[in-house]
Amino acid sequence: MTNQMKKILQIDKDLNKIQDLDILLERILFYAREAVGADAGSIYIKDGNELEIKYAQNDTLQKKLAEGQKLGFDIFRIPVNEKTISGYVAAKATHLNITDMYNIPEEKPYSFNTHFDEVSGYKTVSSLTFPLITNQGEVLGVLQLLNAITPKGNITSFKKTDEPFVLHFASTATVALQRARMTRTLLLRMIQMAELRDPKETGAHVNRVGSYSCEIYEAWARRRDIPEDTLQKQKDTLRMAAMLHDVGKVGISDIILKKPGRFNDEEYEIMKSHTYVGARLFAEEESDLDSIARDIAVSHHENWDGSGYPGQINWVDAKADEILPSGTGLKGESIPLYARIVSLADVFDALSSRRVYKEAWTEEDVLNEIRDCAGSKFDPELVDIFFEVLPILKQIQRKYPDHSE
Repeated sequence: MTNQMKKILQIDKDLNKIQDLDILLERILFYAREAVGADAGSIYIKDGNELEIKYAQNDTLQKKLAEGQKLGFDIFRIPVNEKTISGYVAAKATHLNITDMYNIPEEKPYSFNTHFDEVSGYKTVSSLTFPLITNQGEVLGVLQLLNAITPKGNITSFKKTDEPFVLHFASTATVALQRARMTRTLLLRMIQMAELRDPKETGAHVNRVGSYSCEIYEAWARRRDIPEDTLQKQKDTLRMAAMLHDVGKVGISDIILKKPGRFNDEEYEIMKSHTYVGARLFAEEESDLDSIARDIAVSHHENWDGSGYPGQINWVDAKADEILPSGTGLKGESIPLYARIVSLADVFDALSSRRVYKEAWTEEDVLNEIRDCAGSKFDPELVDIFFEVLPILKQIQRKYPDHSE
């Protein structure tokens, strides 16, 4: 078996392990670039008659950043038509292998927009762009690879022999994308049930919380030299579990959830029960997702100093409709790591977002509050990491605005 065939089989296997849509998109782009030696690339998803960029990677620009920082990218859309390279590929459902982006023949309907090169100082030379097409002929998106790199580090064109490999890769990636989209749809439907009870639980909110959590976890894991395969697996599971952090609100009465004023003591205890009501959904552990989702659901309102809830209670053996008085709060590292991460991500998003009962806080006030809560509400190390990855978190805010799901 050739090395390339072994690589194809390994990539197929790895992609089929990934369940979360966003993590999958990021890994598709990484694996595609790695397979054909591309310095940079982007992946777009088709939405109506437009392509929306989902991820961009660039090794040359990444190397200019400080250790631990991630390359940001602008969120933008382009029409599916023949005027741009990616738009042409989506419109025609065909691939393009361009050897010189600055010398595209005038008779071609598409052209290269040099704006990114001008603002970044990067020089795009070659590109290989493929559509992501389902077995039914539907174009899901576009995969664009930029600047093939020789073993000596020089930029060259993509080889003709790269095309069948990327074609196979695109086919495998599309199947994985369809599966991940189904998983995401099921998650959002669960969350929409909670949204019917609590309007704060929107698709945009949970997507942001899931994405914030992954960025914080990744930086935490890299501090500890967690192996890359473990890191990626845990990110995949964490993102989905984080999205379900408040799913237990489906079991709370509208009288409580939608009360405009303050809760009395009895109502507050009922409200607190959404933690273990949610955890019960994952009590019969079948996978890592069940385990992590359970820990997050029950413990994401615990505080680093022990002042949170529901604390040490025996919710497992309680009756389904039994309201348990809060126990002694979990403290410090006795709170599961993923719950500590989601707690920080959830509060950041809640303070930053407009709600029917409040305006969004200013960025300065949000960041000051998080700093002030380090060591009391939040794990102080995670707060340090939060500020390290803040530029990426702001990018996520733009990616999932409140009107989007």
